[in-house]
Amino acid sequence: MYELSFIKNNLDNLRKSEVKVAEYILIHPNEVVYTSISELSELVGISEPTVLRFCRGIGFKGFQDFKLFLAQSVVPAVQTIHEAVNGDEEVPDLVYKVFTSNTNAIKSTLSTLDFTTLEKVIKKISSCSKIVFFGLGGSAVIAMDGYHKFFRIGIPCEFISDHHMAIMSASMMNETQVFIAISHSGASKSVIKAIEEAKKAGAYTVAIVSHEKSLVSRNADDALCVASHESHYRFEPMSSMIAQMCVIDVLSVSVALDHQDVTVENLNKSRRALISERF
Repeated sequence: MYELSFIKNNLDNLRKSEVKVAEYILIHPNEVVYTSISELSELVGISEPTVLRFCRGIGFKGFQDFKLFLAQSVVPAVQTIHEAVNGDEEVPDLVYKVFTSNTNAIKSTLSTLDFTTLEKVIKKISSCSKIVFFGLGGSAVIAMDGYHKFFRIGIPCEFISDHHMAIMSASMMNETQVFIAISHSGASKSVIKAIEEAKKAGAYTVAIVSHEKSLVSRNADDALCVASHESHYRFEPMSSMIAQMCVIDVLSVSVALDHQDVTVENLNKSRRALISERF
């Protein structure tokens, strides 16, 4: 495992602006683990390309690669499983910590969600001819949940979890349709590319993300950000996923109310169709 002294040992290989990045990281390593590249560049007072040059200058492929190194250096190994645990909890304490982390994410999202943007997104979805939900990895679960909710109320929609399919589908959209991308990191090249293609085709694009100043949120027409203290080194950022599902819930309930008669009729149809499948 690397140590932070690795950064100090490489200072002579960096430009002055890149040294500023290194010095900030050495003073605030625990905070940097939880920042996006745009947030870090703003904190240091330099450009995003400078952050990337710093990462590559000390031997990493990019910012995400560097953050993984940083997390391994400063975060206890057990917290790569869950940030709130220390590994010696009894089951009741473990349950309390996991549940509290998830409920805190929901409460924080409720207090920080931009209602003006949310209302705009609801109006666009409510009047669109089709929604495409796209997410990769853990975010695909949220995208599929969105598809399932809107499908059941009779809104034409599509769920995609393959990046090539997403890019192709996005390129064939039009101005009456909405492309919704879900991303925890907000840094996926595939998600950004799909959003760009959807915008080029005339579709309205929405990003549901955990980092307001991420590249994904900046590329979309509008972004709905959830509050999350989790970082990129966790494979399944569960509390942010739950908060994102709450946002999807708000969107589906709002649109369902806008089309109440049709929604109720479609829900009754789907329930009747499933009667024979249950005991």
